[in-house]
Amino acid sequence: MNNLLVMPILIPLCTAVILMFLKEKVLLQRWISVFSGILNLVLACVLVTRIHKEGIQTLQMGGWTPPYGIVFVGDMFAALLVLTASAVSLGILLYSFTSIGAERERFYYYTFFHFLLVGVYGSFLTGDIFNLFVFFEVMLISSYALISLGGTKLQLRETSKYLLINIVSSTLFVAAVAYLYAAAGTLNMAHLSERIAEAGQGGVLNVIAVLFLIVFALKAGLFLFFWLPGSYGAPPAAVRALFGALLTKVGLYAIIRTFTLIFAGDPDFTNGWIAWMAAATMILGALGAVAYNDIPRILNYNVIVSVGFVAFGLSAGTPDALDGAVFYLLHDMLGKALMFILGGLIIAAAGTDRLERMGGLIQRYPLLGWSFFALALALAGIPPFSGFPGKVLIIRGGLDAGMLAFSLIGLGSSLLVLYSLIKVFRLAFWGNTPDTEQPKVNLKSGTAVAAGLLVLVILMGLGAEWVNPYISQAGDVLGSPGLYIEAVLKE
Repeated sequence: MNNLLVMPILIPLCTAVILMFLKEKVLLQRWISVFSGILNLVLACVLVTRIHKEGIQTLQMGGWTPPYGIVFVGDMFAALLVLTASAVSLGILLYSFTSIGAERERFYYYTFFHFLLVGVYGSFLTGDIFNLFVFFEVMLISSYALISLGGTKLQLRETSKYLLINIVSSTLFVAAVAYLYAAAGTLNMAHLSERIAEAGQGGVLNVIAVLFLIVFALKAGLFLFFWLPGSYGAPPAAVRALFGALLTKVGLYAIIRTFTLIFAGDPDFTNGWIAWMAAATMILGALGAVAYNDIPRILNYNVIVSVGFVAFGLSAGTPDALDGAVFYLLHDMLGKALMFILGGLIIAAAGTDRLERMGGLIQRYPLLGWSFFALALALAGIPPFSGFPGKVLIIRGGLDAGMLAFSLIGLGSSLLVLYSLIKVFRLAFWGNTPDTEQPKVNLKSGTAVAAGLLVLVILMGLGAEWVNPYISQAGDVLGSPGLYIEAVLKE
């Protein structure tokens, strides 16, 4: 047993409760939030190091041995996600100080921020399918508050849509958990894997698997992404960064964990569904990214493309593809946070989100411009940035699995991603300066945060060989669910 597993959940939970009583003391809220974020980042580093040396860690709450009690499980995949989420959330938190606005800060922005992190970390670390639902709801309830905080007409309209979609998906989630418990008689993920393998996946279990796929696809924006471009465009840039970097990734994590552990018995059926959904997501997301001329929608559709690409890696199912999916997922958390922060800075500098009304920003904001250019290369998978190793592994895994057409779709979507972001770079920074030029805005603090995240993106690409042992350890558990089962049910 390792009590360290619960600390990434406990720290933001305690922080959120404390901040509830400090409504008017914004500066104190900031300091406490930063301290909490740094502490969680340090603990995540310790957790990753311990798992790398000692293997999968478990914690049985209340001393109840699995499968009867609540269990938290930290394998390398979950630990790397917790570590990356900690780094990303700290960066977004720092960016929030100068971008979110005093009114939102006084109305419990930081409280909801930390409650959302409770749901994110809990989703990564839980070993129980019902507790996954509970942590999803903690995360989503916090996101309802964050997306509506400010009360603009656009926010209220998109909040209604976002709320309705997630209520439907949560209802389906509860129904899927109930059907699964009726069929297998347990909710512990490791025990579910054993029971389903013994019963033989097929028939009603495949129907339940599809129901879970629909639920998590709605959460992640995999094919069923119709709600995402509008909803993610409503809140401020800091909230968009938080959603794009973390919320969709929790949905992707749930798909990967569920279909490599619980419903791993009929990969031809489940992976076939995931592959076609991934292909459609990449195609439609890439077309959306190149079709629009407002920055929020271009960036939102880029989120959708990456969701499809990670899902393609899962559907290929080879060791290289699974390693690539893990690597690319970590890269995408950093990349999407950076993308939305830079997008918010560009909009603040130009005074508009419409590309046709921008131009000439490179003269006044050169660091911002070249940072965005480097980001475009990273998200397209150009070396030496962090998008390259994961993309190569996924494409190689897809070719090894005989998925040539899907691999070509992945490459084509990468080119369209590059085109869409270079279009932003060209029109915003090199286009003709508008007649009514926006006064220069102080973006130093936001640009410094973006520069820090960009350094991580570059280091992750240049240090891919150093990162690879951790990625391989995560991929080994995904490819061999027996390792996870043995660690959880070893008693």
